[in-house]
Amino acid sequence: MTKVTVVMTIAGSDSGGGAGIEADIKTFSALGAHGTCAITSVTSQNTMGVLSAFDLPEEVIRNQIDAVCSDMHIEWAKSGMLSSPGITSTVAEMVSKYGIKLVVDPVMAAEAGGALLRKEAIATLKEDLLPLSYVVTPNISEAVELSGMKITNIEEAKNAARAIAGTGVKAVIVTGGHLDASDVVYESETQEFTVIPGNFVRGGTHGSGCTYSASLTCFLAQGMSLPEAARNAKEFIIRAIQGSKTVGKGVGPVNPLAGMLSDSGRYAVLEDLKEAARIISSSDSFGYLIPEVGSNIAMAIPDAKDKADVAAVEGRIVRLRGLPEVVGNIDFGASSHVARIILAAMNYDSRIRAAVNVRYSEGIIEICRQMDLSTSSFDRKDEPEKAQTMDWGTCNAIERHGSVPDIIYDKGGPGKEPMIRVLGKNARNVTSIAISISERYKKIQTEHAIPADN
Repeated sequence: MTKVTVVMTIAGSDSGGGAGIEADIKTFSALGAHGTCAITSVTSQNTMGVLSAFDLPEEVIRNQIDAVCSDMHIEWAKSGMLSSPGITSTVAEMVSKYGIKLVVDPVMAAEAGGALLRKEAIATLKEDLLPLSYVVTPNISEAVELSGMKITNIEEAKNAARAIAGTGVKAVIVTGGHLDASDVVYESETQEFTVIPGNFVRGGTHGSGCTYSASLTCFLAQGMSLPEAARNAKEFIIRAIQGSKTVGKGVGPVNPLAGMLSDSGRYAVLEDLKEAARIISSSDSFGYLIPEVGSNIAMAIPDAKDKADVAAVEGRIVRLRGLPEVVGNIDFGASSHVARIILAAMNYDSRIRAAVNVRYSEGIIEICRQMDLSTSSFDRKDEPEKAQTMDWGTCNAIERHGSVPDIIYDKGGPGKEPMIRVLGKNARNVTSIAISISERYKKIQTEHAIPADN
């Protein structure tokens, strides 16, 4: 049986599901660890703030940790909301009892608003818990509170980290989301600093501190050094923020599963495109639809933002002795032409994530209409100056039609071959449509003995 890394979170529960125990368990799962928990407080919380909080009895917290640690091997754990001196002391007692390496997220306030740590518990945190802990991960405001120093730049963050390490904690990471997005890592034993630069990204941040410290715990449990774990945790939280969704009226929660879902989505796109390419390669009729410049087929991941999120054939689909030949591998960022069509279409209908370009003729357009495929077109002569043809042309055709049609075509222009684009929900969907068109077109061409190049 494969050995699974087991980690623990000792924190409060967020009824809104965006932070606390809920965010930690999602993070542990996303990183392949088995997550366990000891709930310290139950909060009535949503994206707009904390309405109320109920602290669990210290004996109940102690029992939860005993139950887990007496059965499973817990080497690494993280703490979150420890609202009172009594709860903080209890956690310190249990960390010492089981020799746990603890990552402390010194939660003082919810991202959406509302205090989560009583002032009198800060002294207990510094005196009882931090001396037993491996690393503490304060944000700027928390670092100010713990160090008693102002922080307006990286050097001041370093000074604060050194001061916090004076409590006895082995390492300090001052996270820079409230400064310049750079994290300052300080290891007290070596007295070395590592500055991890970053950039601000768009997205919800509710639960960002919890998710960061939970991912850091997992990476440390996997055997990474602290700087390496901190870099990975930063990358993880960036993807979680970028993948956040609006679920309420306030601050959107981060999405710890965003990276995993994105990776699985990219894999699914590649597999769908490979199957579509196989179907095209084995078709004895698709060659009739390949234009002079060649065809390409592309598909985007859900929520694609640019061409790096769209996979296609690196070369083209060309005609070789009358039959289709897929030239090159399938990879993301391989197409600009077809990718821009898909990205433009997704702005109108996010379900339309694939397209293939084929040759234009009045006969092919007539076949599309006979198949009850919706069609729309754009005229290159109407294109505004400095516009990208595929962006503008796709949008123009969609707006003229009132929705995303199955077929978008143009009749070309000076030095530009006329072209038809088949749009659909996935690569196999547009391939199926294109093959059906090509079979009808081949039949007509064959019956009239017209070569495929005409």
